[in-house]
Amino acid sequence: MSSGTGAIIRELRLAKGWSQGRLADELCKHSGANISREYISRRWESGATEPSQFWLAHLAAVLDCPPAMLEADVNRREFLSHLAATSVAPVVASELLAQGFSARLHSTGPDVEAWEGRLITYGTDYMSMGAADIQRRLAADLVVLQQQLDTPRMWAVAARLMTLYAKTYPGSDGNKAVNWYRMAAEAADRSEDVTMRVWVRGRAAIALGYEGAALPMAHMFADQARAITGGPSLGRLNATWGKAHAAALEGDARTARQLIMDGRRAFDRSGSDEQTSDYAVPWWRVNVFLSLLAARLGDERIAVQAQDDARAELPLTLPRFATHLEMHRGLMLVRAGGKPEGVKLARVALDALPPEKHSLTLRMLMDEITR
Repeated sequence: MSSGTGAIIRELRLAKGWSQGRLADELCKHSGANISREYISRRWESGATEPSQFWLAHLAAVLDCPPAMLEADVNRREFLSHLAATSVAPVVASELLAQGFSARLHSTGPDVEAWEGRLITYGTDYMSMGAADIQRRLAADLVVLQQQLDTPRMWAVAARLMTLYAKTYPGSDGNKAVNWYRMAAEAADRSEDVTMRVWVRGRAAIALGYEGAALPMAHMFADQARAITGGPSLGRLNATWGKAHAAALEGDARTARQLIMDGRRAFDRSGSDEQTSDYAVPWWRVNVFLSLLAARLGDERIAVQAQDDARAELPLTLPRFATHLEMHRGLMLVRAGGKPEGVKLARVALDALPPEKHSLTLRMLMDEITR
């Protein structure tokens, strides 16, 4: 096997189950430039040539890893931690097992208050960091946390972290995301916390519904959340919007529109003042949900108003969500019959966002627009 950057490219490619031809196709789509399978094989992965900074940025984006990870002198342990998060390779399993047993044998790990403090940090970081960074950190923390699941409060911590971990996989990626959402729901049940049980299921529903992936599962999680309790909560709010997106994508505009009204009422009862946490649903975020939903329904008036309302309160520290809104405009154009213009607008918006800030959800949205 080649060494340095070429070896890392090869291992990340294989971790995604891609051929060299598939990697070439993804790079061409993402960069707008041409690259061949032969060049990847004979120049990069063989170690004959190092990719330029231009190609390193696009490789990092399509392979879901930080650009620094593709540098030839990358720390091997950091690389293994990233691969651990993508659930591949026996050597990675060995690394994780060693880390978990070490935590159990040599220390008790952070206490529950420390874990709850980490949760707050993750909630904020998820909103601005790329999926690969979050996934790698979560994988390491989950290995330690699984040794400490001996109280309901620790199960509540695990439920939130597992939900975030599920979100680092696209809902269309086999059963990975759904399986993690299922386990997160079971962990929430063990927390004996009704609010947590609803939140995990509602967060799964809006993630899958917004992505347009695994729609039957989006409905299932939403229905479970809504059945646990009829009281107002952020979980029920998320579940309502998730179910609305699933209905719209299934062509059930009537149900989707009714759920828009339900979602607005749910926000009035349980919306958040916190602006920059994934655990919160402030007014600007409701309007991001509504912007995409209205674009999917072909309702330009509601979509434009939602976009204006979202931009009015969207924190400047969260540029990824501004990209979402621009891409929703692209989807509106496509639905109105202007596919070339809509695709171009969405592509320009996505390319303007630094690759390390990209999320899997944005890439799935780009796929929806180009389809």
